[in-house]
Amino acid sequence: MVRKMAGVSLLSMMCLAVTACGGGNTKETAGTTAPSGTPAASAPASAGKNEKLIVYTNSNSDGRGDWLVQKAKEAGFEIEIVGAGGANLTSRLIAEKNNPVADVIYGLNNMLFESLKKEKVLAKYVPAWAPEIEKGLNDPEGYYHSLVKQAILIGYNPKSFTAETAPKDWADLYTNPQFKGKYEAPTQLDQITPQLVVASILTKYKDDKGEYGISKQGWDEIKKLYNNGVPAVKGEDFYQNMVNGKTPIGAVVSGTLQAKEKQYGVKAGLVSPGTGVPMIVEQAAIANGTKKMETAKKFIDWIGSADVQGQFAAQFNAMPANQKASDKANKDVKDLYASIKPIAFDWGFVSENLGKWAEKIQLEIMK
Repeated sequence: MVRKMAGVSLLSMMCLAVTACGGGNTKETAGTTAPSGTPAASAPASAGKNEKLIVYTNSNSDGRGDWLVQKAKEAGFEIEIVGAGGANLTSRLIAEKNNPVADVIYGLNNMLFESLKKEKVLAKYVPAWAPEIEKGLNDPEGYYHSLVKQAILIGYNPKSFTAETAPKDWADLYTNPQFKGKYEAPTQLDQITPQLVVASILTKYKDDKGEYGISKQGWDEIKKLYNNGVPAVKGEDFYQNMVNGKTPIGAVVSGTLQAKEKQYGVKAGLVSPGTGVPMIVEQAAIANGTKKMETAKKFIDWIGSADVQGQFAAQFNAMPANQKASDKANKDVKDLYASIKPIAFDWGFVSENLGKWAEKIQLEIMK
């Protein structure tokens, strides 16, 4: 079974396991309308009449796709959303690259967009709002730019630990004997959250001469992580296990906290390691080869604008990457992000090696 898992391609290991995941191949279509009187609505007026954009995304679930279609319609854009999981969407875009169907792509994380950039699926375009994005989140080469941030934090059951007794970092979990057998070890390496927990540890030990770019010390740290934790079980909800005490400590994603707290009636204690927090950042880009380039550019300028991202943040309890929109986020979200120090991943390095790291962990460490 382990070997079968190890054979899975890198792309199939990158589906978002957070609320950003789209549903199945749902489609939503908005009709063409005249531009409204809003400033953003004037943008597409010169972009071409009835030029419908095909928009690929994994971020259309929980009403977000419907919301975007309606807002785009009000702004004068006609869009058709094609929603799917991140890995499937990426594979489809690569398969279609010589005859592209999509005009615009949004919602995928940095690693998936790095794969698309490597396969020449993306057109280079720097939107008007690019300078407003938090430093270090956009693609420095200008192929994709950031919309929404989600932080991966250490969560704990407040009945089991206090802020003083809770771990202070991931390394604290596997080096401090008091946490042995008390935390969930990230075994589901086909999901983005466990992947980034592992990457946040390994990338501290980057070594060009080491195995898959990581020093022996880095691999020894990963062994400790799995040797001292409780393996995550596929299909089980960590938050439920945290509440019932099976594993009172583990990884949580900021964008899911509100729903989980409401579902289980427990507000998790949160740890934001001072050494850095892995961050999932949803991005947007134009598909290379689109025949609607000018309209696609105007749509990208619109969707990432402070106005649109501010409305989205308020509606969906999100944290926008656009700093001019961040004041529209809800207070709890703003307070959380004010305390976070993001890890500045080298996404190209992570994307290139993640599949090999997961394979080694599954074959040699999680056995």
